[in-house]
Amino acid sequence: MDVAVPFDAVDPKSRLSGVFDADERTSFARVLLVDVLDAVRATGHEPTVYATGPAEVDAEVVVDERGLDSLCNSLLDDPPVAVVMADLGLATPAALERLFDAEGEVVAVPGLGGGTNALVVRDDTFSTDYHGVSVRDHRQIASDAALEWTEIDSLRLGVDVDERADLVEVLLHGDGEAPDWLRAHGFAVAVRDGRATVVRES
Repeated sequence: MDVAVPFDAVDPKSRLSGVFDADERTSFARVLLVDVLDAVRATGHEPTVYATGPAEVDAEVVVDERGLDSLCNSLLDDPPVAVVMADLGLATPAALERLFDAEGEVVAVPGLGGGTNALVVRDDTFSTDYHGVSVRDHRQIASDAALEWTEIDSLRLGVDVDERADLVEVLLHGDGEAPDWLRAHGFAVAVRDGRATVVRES
């Protein structure tokens, strides 16, 4: 099965611009990508990165400037295909194997907030729609096409790192390079009003 990892190499992690400067966002996005690639490889699959620009990683990189849906729908013409997002900071081989091995013509992992963090598609009549509440839309698309839908509840694959609060999860639960990168750049978990948050130590 082909495993595609879409990656924004042009303006990565823009929603973290209040936390990182532009160079840090680029560096952190690459670290997240490397962690995802390592986890995919550990399952016995060889991932392909589909990047919006050049990406210096140890993997096959295809530069494709199309939007996410155009890219994914072209790949889904030749199933089975897995699509794994590049910012799953808690991804592990075991979690990915559970995704890859699950039965169903469309297998999806919901992300926090209604996104779709990973997909396995085994029928070329399915198409993606990553805008808005994409997991709800993908569920409907599969239903309309009478495709068997399987949904996986996974903490490890359900956290995509887009917001400051997501960094807490990486520091608490991540076991790749990303938590080490955050600590090396002064980030730590703190408790504020009884809740875990992330702080940057000077």
